[in-house]
Parts: sequence; C-alpha cells; structure tokens
Amino acid sequence: MCRVVDLRQAVLAKNDASAHELRAHLAARGTAVVNLLSSPGSGKTALLERELLRARERSVPVAALTADLATENDAARLARSGVPVKQVLTDGLCHLEAGMLAGHLDGWLPDDTRLLFVENVGNLVCPASYDLGETLRVTLASVTEGEDKPLKYPTAFGLAHLVVVTKTDIAEAVEFDEAAFRANVEQVNPGVEVVLTSARRGQGIGALLDRALAAADGAPVHAPVMTRLPHDHGHTHGPDGHTHPHTEATGTMAHTHS
Repeated sequence: MCRVVDLRQAVLAKNDASAHELRAHLAARGTAVVNLLSSPGSGKTALLERELLRARERSVPVAALTADLATENDAARLARSGVPVKQVLTDGLCHLEAGMLAGHLDGWLPDDTRLLFVENVGNLVCPASYDLGETLRVTLASVTEGEDKPLKYPTAFGLAHLVVVTKTDIAEAVEFDEAAFRANVEQVNPGVEVVLTSARRGQGIGALLDRALAAADGAPVHAPVMTRLPHDHGHTHGPDGHTHPHTEATGTMAHTHS
C-alpha cells in the first residue's frame, strides 16, 4: 500500500518548529526579529538604512541581516549606519528559513541586540510561507508597483502585521491611488496599519522603529485573519532546508553563503 507524503508541508512543519524555538530563544535574551518582505526594487534597503540610523541616534541596539541571491551591495549600504550587519548569499534560494536564520545568528548577533531587522530575499511569493521566528512581519510596496499589489500577492500582504508604502515622494508623478491601495490591503488583511514613507524626504522615518520597539516590549501586534495557505507557491530544496552555512566575517559586516 502506497502512502503519499506532501514534502512541502513536511518542510513547512519543520520550519514552524524551528521558528518557534528561535522565537523563544531570542525572547529569552531580549531580542525581537522584524521580518521585512517586498518585491525587488521597492526601496526596502533605503528605508532600512534610515531606520538603522534613527535607532543609532536613539541608542537602541539593533542589527541587520540581509539576504540576496548574489552580491553584497545591500549589506555594504546598511553597514554605513554603523550597526552590525551580515550579508547572507542564498546562491539561488528564493527565501530564508528559520533554521537557516538561527545558524547565521549563532556567534554573530551581539548579546545586547534589542531588534534584529531581517531583510528577506526580494520576493513576495516564497518568503511569505516561512515564519522566521519574527515578532513583527512587515510587507512593503512602493508607489510604482501598482495599487493591486495586495490582491496579486494576498499571502504576503494578508499575513503582515504592518504594511509600509515606500517612495511616496514620487506618488503624484506615477499617479499612485492611495485610497485604492488601502482598500485592497483592507480586503486581504482587515485592520492592518498602513504607513506611508519616503526615505528621500524623511516622511515616516522612525515609524517602523517605533512599531518594532512596541512589539518587542510586548504591545499587541495586529492579528491577521488569514493563516498560511497550503497552496502557497514556493520552492523547497529537501527536508534539511539548507542548514549548512559557511561564514566569514570582516569588521562589522559579515557574509554567509547558504
């Protein structure tokens, strides 16, 4: 008699267990994780750089881990803030997983870190399915991406604790319809807060830091109605989930190949 096993569900179940363990471990040491999801080119790195600078101005101990398929460009930019930064090169993997994240943090994350910002791989599909043990999940979209983005990627926006709009300084030029965007967000994630930002002009800078600190201090976060959908698309690469990193570190910026 044959038994059919859904490998993807098994991988997600393993990831959920790892995420639960990581969340508890980091909470015990006073660290909260902020998981940032967006499409490529949304302005996520520019906004995060400003937030890291704001955290440093306010003497909030933070760190950032950024994941990309290739290049260390984002880590180099974030390192300009002066906070500990680590680059993870996924070599083609389209998302991070909780077990991977835990391995990258081991021996690198400073003990006094209050907030760890994780800049996930630029992708609104694969990362949406994977809990990283985060306290706050933030989905970003730029004004150039279209007001229907939340409807096209309902899981990414539907599971968010906070939605951030970027590049509002060019909203008028691209005829961004804020009301339509908000209505579409409300359709997939009723009640979630939408924050407008511009890294160039400074609009909304510090809002992400404030929301993250509040969540880290135990303030209630938005509870999405949606739960992870079993038919979400993503790529899995076996039950081990790429948990064999090789790490090198130089100065405040480290890089890892997964």
